[in-house]
Amino acid sequence: MSVTTALTHGMADVEPGLRLHYVEAGEGPRVVVLVHGFPQTWWQWRHLFGPLTAAGFRVIALDYRGAGDSWRPRDGYDKRTMAGDVHRLLRGHLAIEEPVVLAGHDIGLMIAFAYAARYRDDVSHLALMDAPLPGTEVFDALRADPRVWHFAFHGVRDLPERLVSGREREYIRFFVNARIFNTAAIAESDLDVYAAAYSAPGAMRAGFEVYRAFDTDAEDNREALRGGKLTIPVLAMGGMTSTTGAVIEAMANEVADDVTGVRVPGTAHWIAEENPAAVADALLDFVDLDAQANLRS
Repeated sequence: MSVTTALTHGMADVEPGLRLHYVEAGEGPRVVVLVHGFPQTWWQWRHLFGPLTAAGFRVIALDYRGAGDSWRPRDGYDKRTMAGDVHRLLRGHLAIEEPVVLAGHDIGLMIAFAYAARYRDDVSHLALMDAPLPGTEVFDALRADPRVWHFAFHGVRDLPERLVSGREREYIRFFVNARIFNTAAIAESDLDVYAAAYSAPGAMRAGFEVYRAFDTDAEDNREALRGGKLTIPVLAMGGMTSTTGAVIEAMANEVADDVTGVRVPGTAHWIAEENPAAVADALLDFVDLDAQANLRS
């Protein structure tokens, strides 16, 4: 499906040898930042630009290090480093000074948490969408679940790249279909977008590297939480039939004090594409209700 909201594309030099691609829309005083997962790009948020900008937000969706049109360095795929990339994009390149509403799905959830934990004054609200977070008890329990076989497969050095090379679209199709409820949500044209991105030289290797960093991520997250849980409002959103959906609120409570849990109807893992209206409504309600509470206090 095409995006009807006017979008602006840009590239930001965030460090030597790394440029991040980002897309933005809207001119509101408040900023929502959207971080995608694997095997996706900023395109997974295509349906959310309209409702979020209509609500008065400036919306920024990026391709994280190694994905989409961003550059693909050899290393730096631990989520603390990737959060630093996003911080330099927002603060340095885009000159955003106010705290942002930050939402991450899948791998993006891990980057978003790392950002909120590392830059605690720079996030007003955090939305964590359907993925386990390394360093939590929920992550350790799910890692042994055969339904997340890809954690182990992607973590193997070199072999996944060799097996998937030349078959990127077939792999992505299988990967998406294994975790979907609304099968009409991700069309052939959308698969084409993702397949084109991950067929580029080095793209699948970069995609697998984000998984190979999970042990480092777990150590970093545990270290960050030694300074205390997050105190900002956190929205934990899970698919109604996804592996993580039933436990994501409990997981968020491991790392944050103020958690709101939401199960998204008619979805499995790909919630922003399977039911974007419900995701947008939940996100806007979450931010608005908290604002109303602050006005009353």
